[in-house]
Amino acid sequence: MKTLLFASGSSASFSPRRPVLLGSGQDLREWLIILHRCNPVLSWAGWLSAGLALVALALVPFDERVVTGLNAWFKPLKFALSNLIYLWTLGWLLADLPAPAQRSVRFISWGIALSMTVEIAAIFLQAARGTTSHFNNSSVFDALVFAAMGLFIAINTLLLVWALYLMLRHRPFGSAGYVWGMRLGLLLFLLGSAIGGAMISQNGHTVGAPDGGAGLPVLGWSTRAGDLRAAHFLGLHALQALPLAGWLLARTMPNWRSGAQTTGIFAFAALYASGVALLYWRALSGLPLLSQ
Repeated sequence: MKTLLFASGSSASFSPRRPVLLGSGQDLREWLIILHRCNPVLSWAGWLSAGLALVALALVPFDERVVTGLNAWFKPLKFALSNLIYLWTLGWLLADLPAPAQRSVRFISWGIALSMTVEIAAIFLQAARGTTSHFNNSSVFDALVFAAMGLFIAINTLLLVWALYLMLRHRPFGSAGYVWGMRLGLLLFLLGSAIGGAMISQNGHTVGAPDGGAGLPVLGWSTRAGDLRAAHFLGLHALQALPLAGWLLARTMPNWRSGAQTTGIFAFAALYASGVALLYWRALSGLPLLSQ
């Protein structure tokens, strides 16, 4: 779908061969325009998260309440930024699927936008109340909020499984390295999401200590015990890391055949997955990512 917009006169000045992260502000503006035209649902959902991130950031200096060792608005800020990156990345990647898949993409996009909006709304609500959103069963209301979050995250996960199926059934536009980077990145993202399920099963993210102890600045990951959030974080960001690695592989090794690009991105994915597995093992062993 993006190829149609790249070919149009209104987008002729934008080159998809040039990475936005290394380009100018004009590149970013054009990237956002293309994203919005390809997937307005996830684009608007991302803008909502961007606005909420600014709200949370603005509230930090005026609210001294502490939740699990951090300012009450740090968690909404982190989740809003995470949602922004996730929604815009997914919108961009799904736009590379061919036309026959785009009807399903629209349905997936609406479901994911709704799921992420419910999640961030619940996190903001609980932050405003000065309490935790995840693993909070201290009252009937808190338990219902957490249950609603879990329900919509499950819906989001099922929709991503559908998206992965579409990527495997319909070859997305791009080089072999980029295409397999998309597929493997989404697969590892789902595995990273499964670590979130492990947190729910033990009703917390810290192993060997209660949640909310001494932690890394801003991130809050425990510096005295194992913390599943580190592996969860790395797994989720495979959605950005692997497609980018596949794109760079094709960009820097243009003479490589498709088979060589595929082998290269599979090797990188295996290395990346090993990193996630190592962090997960350390957390289960009660070992912090970094000690203070």
